[in-house]
Amino acid sequence: MRIPQFSDVEEAYSRIQPYIHFTPILSSQAINKIAGCKIFFKCENFQKVGAFKFRGACNAVFSLSEEEASGGVATHSSGNHAAALALAAKLRHLHAYIVMPRNAPDIKKKAVGSYGGVITFCEPTLQDREDTLEKIIKESGAIPIHPYNQKEIIAGQGTCALEFLQQQSNLDTIITPVGGGGLLSGTAITCKYLKPEIEVIGAEPSGADDAYRSFKSRERLPVGTTNTIADGLLTSLGDLNFEIITQKVNNIYTSPDSTIIKAMRLIWERMKIIIEPSAAVSLAIVLENKNFFRNKNVGIILSGGNVDLKKLPF
Repeated sequence: MRIPQFSDVEEAYSRIQPYIHFTPILSSQAINKIAGCKIFFKCENFQKVGAFKFRGACNAVFSLSEEEASGGVATHSSGNHAAALALAAKLRHLHAYIVMPRNAPDIKKKAVGSYGGVITFCEPTLQDREDTLEKIIKESGAIPIHPYNQKEIIAGQGTCALEFLQQQSNLDTIITPVGGGGLLSGTAITCKYLKPEIEVIGAEPSGADDAYRSFKSRERLPVGTTNTIADGLLTSLGDLNFEIITQKVNNIYTSPDSTIIKAMRLIWERMKIIIEPSAAVSLAIVLENKNFFRNKNVGIILSGGNVDLKKLPF
């Protein structure tokens, strides 16, 4: 599988621009004072479907030929990718077959349904998700769209950093959360091409730290048992994502859930915007490593805002 290049990100941006939101950058003097640096938040929680995932899904769907797209598209996902693929397919008038674990958040199940996705529920194990998806693909002829380990997905996610650097060119560091690695690898491709000196950093919960362990050991390790509030970051790194991250990312930091919750609450209270726990991890690692980030211009991609308001951690 070919590693995507910056030219793929540019092509993706041309392809998806008619469909995506150009999301704003916000900042907070109060948070800057607490963190000891200037933080610029790229608000992908305002993106369609409430998450950056729409960029990659949109690029993947609109990259398909008419013949490839004739059977629709399919994926397994517990959340934002499922909704993103369902909406992208709807825009191209395709069927979207979504395999979701039974314990997926209700808000994300409702979102997929509202965009016309055909949901098949399965047991909450990776094996059952993959087996169910394989069966659906055989029956429908749908094209599988991977949530993160796919060239078109990575290139689409890289368009967020492309916009970010157009809007805010003075960044010293850019931070994204990392689960499967689609956003982090796409961000690294874009940033290291446009601004080689920028530090690209991944943020991960310490209760699901496979990317951190993989990055440090230079060996792709499985996620294993997880224990974190950041439900969007529970997947293991894809092999394509891992290859890009080891080549282009400067570092990965982790944060305990207690700081993730603190960061999430800070953004809700001080900025008056809704983000989900997975989006708060990037601010959490800044709060955990103030000396490293002190006095820098820090870019943070707020990855999404889909949170169950009945289950807030504060």
